[in-house]
Amino acid sequence: MKRALLAAAIVVGTASAAHAFCGFYVAGGDSKMFNDATQVVLMRKGTRTVLSMQNNYAGPPADFAMVIPVPVVLKEGDVKTLPKSVFEAVETMGAPRLVEYWEQDPCYVEPPEPYYAMAMTESSADPKSASGGAADHGVKIEAKFEVGEYQIVILSAKDSTGLDAWLREQKYNIPAGAEPLLRPYVENGMKFFVAKVDPTKVTFKENRAELSPLRFHYDSDQFNLPIRLGLANSRGKQDLIVNILAPNQRYEVANYKNVTIPTNITVKDSVKEKFGAFYTALFDATVEKNPGAVVTEYAWQATNCDPCPGPVIGAQELTTLGMDVLPEDPGQQNDEYRRWNYGMDMVLTRLHARYGKDITNDLEFKTAEPIVGGREFVVDEKTGKLEEGAKPDRHNNFQGRYAIRHAWEGQIMCANPVRNRWGGPWEGIASSPTKPALDLAFAPRGTVQIASEVKTDVPELGIKAVIVNSATLTPMGTLPEPGTSKKKKSGCGCGATDASGGLVFAGVLLLGRRRRNRRAV
Repeated sequence: MKRALLAAAIVVGTASAAHAFCGFYVAGGDSKMFNDATQVVLMRKGTRTVLSMQNNYAGPPADFAMVIPVPVVLKEGDVKTLPKSVFEAVETMGAPRLVEYWEQDPCYVEPPEPYYAMAMTESSADPKSASGGAADHGVKIEAKFEVGEYQIVILSAKDSTGLDAWLREQKYNIPAGAEPLLRPYVENGMKFFVAKVDPTKVTFKENRAELSPLRFHYDSDQFNLPIRLGLANSRGKQDLIVNILAPNQRYEVANYKNVTIPTNITVKDSVKEKFGAFYTALFDATVEKNPGAVVTEYAWQATNCDPCPGPVIGAQELTTLGMDVLPEDPGQQNDEYRRWNYGMDMVLTRLHARYGKDITNDLEFKTAEPIVGGREFVVDEKTGKLEEGAKPDRHNNFQGRYAIRHAWEGQIMCANPVRNRWGGPWEGIASSPTKPALDLAFAPRGTVQIASEVKTDVPELGIKAVIVNSATLTPMGTLPEPGTSKKKKSGCGCGATDASGGLVFAGVLLLGRRRRNRRAV
């Protein structure tokens, strides 16, 4: 899980493509530095932005630095290092998920729903001028300090040519074509956060540095991500994943088209072993149909999920990612109240874009109305048809979710069988747990034909499912005739996994579905 997140977050590209990054790397000496593994998490409330970023770079163990445009001069107290583990929950929580269901015995009669089960379903150094005798080129060191293995300077510049020259004179091998990319930030009065690393304090694995994540915060009316500067290190198409955490609020981009990922698609068993490749095919097809669009993959409360591919994002992780420096609300009592209130209200939005050097504008974010979609929410009791796509609602409950469904194969001996009740494996069935689609930038591309891997149509993309043998069809409303096997229901959990790799108990999921069904009738 060493990829990009951003509450704003950023993920890595493929083996031949650099990952998206809100700055660029500059290497010492003649070495070239490619930005190919970054995680960023942005937290936003009012005008306060907290940016947490994990970096891995491919290159020799020599001095390097990363350059990031920032709107204000950061002080030493605004910057800190974080444990690497804090990013895992964020990526796992918002990742596209695959679930596996078995149709439960159509003759099974559920016992009365206990009251407790019903309740469970609700849910600083002084600034100095450049010294050493070299020309300052209009560049000023506004602040200088050390945090962990990082030697940090905050620079201002009068023009981009001077900044480019100053960095080169300081023995940094600036990527070719960096000056035009620096220009708009200099003209807008942005400062530059330059974090230089002492390689003697860094662990290298296979010539890749594992750096301590950095976090810094600032206040600005604008909420954006400066991605153009990252093109200086680009080797082709870049995947950008932006994860935004904010109290009671979903976000989308303000200056590009927004679309939601097609969801609630029934897929073939074969997808289980190639889910990442399947999902990248689905994502690429969505972007091809909506050129330049940014895709919403997730919008849900950070402290719960259904299904959960791993642990939820807890108050401790939220505090580490910036909840401790968010502005207080009137009447707020203390830190414990802050953690409880913000933790319960925090919404995780995951946005995904794929772009190349042709991109012309940084991403600008705006608040958006809540949406729902991708849930086990039945809209037609007769056929078992689930909700499709995304639609507005009072709360955010949207996710990219895909399901393998096994129709009931046992005898049906009752007069009024109830079909389309889905849960855990039948007795005697051994099944490995499903896994979320992580590290998408490294997933194989061009190896999956969507129409050959789905059992339901994908209307958003105009894709019709290719069914070779209709007897194998298992989507809602088109179940095959029962077989003669004696397999019986042994549980009601689905094949989603928790962090330990075990099955998630899905009794609550099925109970929740029945209650939602009643509300939908």
